[in-house]
This record gives sequence, C-alpha cells and structure tokens, in this order.
Amino acid sequence: MKKSINKKGIMWVLIIAMTMLLAACGGAQSSQPVKESDSSGKENAETSKETASSSYPDETIKVVVPFGAGGDTDINSRTFAKYVEKELGVSTVVSNVSGAGGSVGSRQVLKAKPDGYTVGAFQDSMLLNSIFGVADFKYDEFEIAGISVLDQGNSFLVSGDSKFKTWDDVVAYAKEHPGEVSVGTNVGAFTYIQLMALADAAGVEFNIVDAGGGADKITALLGGQVDIIPNPLGLVKDYIESGDMVSLGVLSEERIEQFPNVPTFKEQGVDVTFDKIYFWAFPPGTPDEVINTFSQAMEKAAVNEDYIAETEKHVVSAKYMNPEEAKQFLADAYERYQGIYEKTK
Repeated sequence: MKKSINKKGIMWVLIIAMTMLLAACGGAQSSQPVKESDSSGKENAETSKETASSSYPDETIKVVVPFGAGGDTDINSRTFAKYVEKELGVSTVVSNVSGAGGSVGSRQVLKAKPDGYTVGAFQDSMLLNSIFGVADFKYDEFEIAGISVLDQGNSFLVSGDSKFKTWDDVVAYAKEHPGEVSVGTNVGAFTYIQLMALADAAGVEFNIVDAGGGADKITALLGGQVDIIPNPLGLVKDYIESGDMVSLGVLSEERIEQFPNVPTFKEQGVDVTFDKIYFWAFPPGTPDEVINTFSQAMEKAAVNEDYIAETEKHVVSAKYMNPEEAKQFLADAYERYQGIYEKTK
C-alpha cells in the first residue's frame, strides 16, 4: 500500500511538471508571433510609403493658386497645369485661395499633407510675403519643384481717358502734389515692391491703395477708383488694344515684342527692371521621388509646342528651371527684394 502510494505520488509529480513545462513552452511560442507582427507592421508601413511614392500619381492633384480667378497668376497656372496633367496622366483641379498678398493660399499649401497631391502655383509674391511681414514663413520652407514661366511684361497703366499720357506727366504732377496720385496695388505682393522701387527712383510719393490681385486692380482702374495700376501686359492686352488702357512703360531691359510702341522705363530715365517668375512648390516633407516626378512632367510640358503658343498669347515665355536651378534663382531674387525693401521702407 505504501509502495502503491509512492508510485501514484511520483506520477502526479510528473504530470504537474509536464503541464508546467508545456505551459511555459506555449507562453514562449505565443509571445514570439507578437514580436514578429510588430516588426512586420513597421516593414509594411515603410513598404506602403515607398509604394505610394513609386506609384505617384494615381489620383487628382490639387493646385492651390494664392490669388483670385482671372488674374495673371491664375491664368498662367491653369494654362501650365493643363499640360502638366497630360504628362502625369492624372487630372488637376485648381483652387483659388486669395488674401493677404497671396499668403493665405501659401499657408494652406504649407500645412497640407506632404503626399504630392497638393501643390502651390506661386510667383514672386511668395518671396515678398515674409519680407513685408504679411507671412511668418518663407519660400524656402517649401519643397521647390521648379520654375515654369517668365514674365517680362510688367507694366504701369492708366485709363484711356486719364490726364496722364506719359510717365513724365505722372512724375511732374506727383512732385507738385505729393500723395495725391493714387496707385492700386496688392500690398505685400509683387506689384507693391515694383511700386516702391519706381517711386523711389522717381523721387515721388503716391497714395497707395490696396486694390487686390490682377483682376481686382483692373476693376479699380476702369471704375475710376485709382489713377494708376501695375499689371502684366498679357493680362490687359485687350484693354490696351481697345484704348481703354494706356501703358506708361514696361519694367524690362528691352521693349516687348508684342508691344513695340510701349517704351521701357529705362528709356525714360528710370533704371528699374523686374522679371516675374512662376514656380511650383509642395508642402515640407514631400518625398523626393514625388518632387522629381512632378518636375520631370514640368520639363516636358514647358517644351510642348501648343503650350509655348499659348504662353505667347499671354505675353509670357515658357521657362523651365529644375529644382536646384529654381532654388538658386529664388534665393538671388529674395536677396534683391530684401535690399529694395530695406532701401525704400
């Protein structure tokens, strides 16, 4: 009996020991897949990110234009986007987000998801927003994709029935009546620094009116709300041809081919020139693969013969610069604008 009890006791000890061993093994086995799953999750996330970049684009791209519809930025951006989307194989949709010299729309791009599906169509005003203090961010915080267009037809205009027929008329009157001649501009934007430089060179003081973007300035001039507006010739060519507007001069080194009768300001003794560029940029953190894909599409679109023909109608030139070239161009322009601002503020 005693011997029988010992056998049973040993058996129970063995059973308990085997049970504990199996439980321990089972626990070790069950914990291992969890660890593998975590690692697999990270790898899948990285793979998903790489796949998204490599398959870009596969959906509609939103183009934010930081000025209202009908202006030069809007027209040039829409025209170029039409040819870029052909190269990318997806549609683009333009969203006009105006305000504060273009900085409202720029901020929307800055804060957008950096996945390549939101891009900003900008011009020199983007550089000037921070200089003039209307924005607390700079152009170089964005991922630059390239430059697409050059506009050398920046002009100052009066209405067809204006008492001013030439720039000399304006200067003579302004010197006798300081602060009386009203100029409609977009404060904090590109035409504003043009005005500052021109007024400084001529030694006159104007009554500056914040009239808004290109289309808004046209309305202000034709409505008699201001005496003068700065605007690209391409945006107002129909008004010039009809006689509703007269160009006092163009801020270029040479006369514009489509407007041979419009003198440069340099010809009139005012050594001030400005070239306007249009560039494209993505939110910070956008993958390099996305930037390169979009930039390559820009390069192909810029040499499309149909696109070039359209730019000539708008009195601008197709001018592609890759990301690195564009960054250097923008840095040089920013330095120049900063110098003009410091001199004239």
